[in-house]
Amino acid sequence: MSEPCIRPYRPSDRDDVLEICLRTAAGGGDATGVYSDDSLMPEVFALPYLEYAPDLAFVVDDGSGGRVLGYVLGVADTRAFVEWWKREWGPGFRERHPAPGPPTGRNPGFTEQQLVAAGSDPDRMLIAEVDEYPAHLHIDLLPELQGQGFGRRLINTLRAALADRGVATVHLGMDAANTGARAFYSRLGFHELPSSRPDAPLLGIATRWVR
Repeated sequence: MSEPCIRPYRPSDRDDVLEICLRTAAGGGDATGVYSDDSLMPEVFALPYLEYAPDLAFVVDDGSGGRVLGYVLGVADTRAFVEWWKREWGPGFRERHPAPGPPTGRNPGFTEQQLVAAGSDPDRMLIAEVDEYPAHLHIDLLPELQGQGFGRRLINTLRAALADRGVATVHLGMDAANTGARAFYSRLGFHELPSSRPDAPLLGIATRWVR
């Protein structure tokens, strides 16, 4: 059997990407059933990126060509992405999710009300440092893939793609509860941005590095 490998995203990977987003959305754990609609989290943190910048999406293929185990998604220009979201993504999102659904009894730290609000308010992505760190990314790996170096390789693949486009820096936001992810980003060389808060960490890094 072939080993897992990193490759560019393909439209046939879409369902796997959405499943990975959901299964890693609760502080790195499975968020299935946490919200009234399992599509909510992917519609905020995965699907718009696949629609807007599929050429900046990279996945870890399990080696058979039939299953994706992890991904990194990015945009080169957060300001342009926000404007696209307002025009193209936001109206449909608000129609599909006009209000939070019924309680599930799971009481997540990131509430459904906050999640619906995030999908309706792309300006939330305009962090104070957006002009200094114009690109941003999201990365998720299934547990079976973690600890094998693929997270680092995915991020470096995206960093190289951004650098090739002349984008010097990239940032990310993360769940403060995901302490494992925070340690991972520190090992890669991410640093806290001035507007980072303990409850809403913001990290940045240069796209070019000494290999």
